[in-house]
Amino acid sequence: MLKTVAAVLIDGLAPFEFGVICEVFGIDRTEEGVPPIEFRVCGAVAGQELQASVGVRMVPEFGLDALDGADLVALPACTIRPEYPPAVLDALRAAHACGATLLSVCSGAFLLAATGLLDGRRCTTHWRHADEFAARFPLAHLDPDVLFVDDGDIVTSAGTASGIDACLHLVRRELGSGPATTIARRMVVAPQRDGGQRQFVDLPVPECTADSLTPVLTWMLESLADDHSVAELARRARMSERTFARRFVAETGTTPHKWLSTQRVFHARRLLEDTTLTVDDVAQRCGFGTAALLRHHFQKIVGVAPNDYRRTFATR
Repeated sequence: MLKTVAAVLIDGLAPFEFGVICEVFGIDRTEEGVPPIEFRVCGAVAGQELQASVGVRMVPEFGLDALDGADLVALPACTIRPEYPPAVLDALRAAHACGATLLSVCSGAFLLAATGLLDGRRCTTHWRHADEFAARFPLAHLDPDVLFVDDGDIVTSAGTASGIDACLHLVRRELGSGPATTIARRMVVAPQRDGGQRQFVDLPVPECTADSLTPVLTWMLESLADDHSVAELARRARMSERTFARRFVAETGTTPHKWLSTQRVFHARRLLEDTTLTVDDVAQRCGFGTAALLRHHFQKIVGVAPNDYRRTFATR
């Protein structure tokens, strides 16, 4: 269960990646049905000012003793350096030994690896730092081609957008799909690429650099049961079909057809978890039309058949 989250900050922290952790775990969303999470911002010394990577300063409220009892300890991206504060490394080792799950976002994996806890473990970090990471930490099993790696009590993620994926995945893993979907909706991101049966994707999706297609993507998510042609989507986006297709790949990393099929599978997964609808009904509600087509895409993306998935993950 995810009741207490501690974010650990050091000099050179990246505010955006820290903000991702705050957005997912630090905002009270109990009025929307998300279970309460105690959020602690920690540094080596409580109240000691830290320099961020972009010319601002932050003051953590708590010291490292606040890691005691935390269910999750999160490390945002930070400036890569030859050495990291020994007190922070010791505190992370102690928290892990006491049962805390550790999460790193982007270059936060370097701080995590410096503890030695990634030795012999699957992990990832931003692709730009993959060669340096592999050279510095040869005992870690680095996979630079995935968005995030869930290795049980240690979760590592690549760039900023995949940090969101990893955080939402942890919410879903620990609290269920309902809270994860609620948080994702408030963040205006799709609750996609989470673990479930498949704890990583084969290739990284390029991070979006613009939000010009956000209204179209939102509309597609709200009308998954409907047919969506590229021509129709291009008209809604007020672009030519060719420009729309090119922009879609640039902003999502995949084609409209593949993106829509994936979102339909994610919706089917939630229906299989939370309802008693037949597979045929689930297929209809998700826009696949037939159970056979649902099974085809579900097996391809999730790795198991819909009924097998339901037996494992359905809400009892």
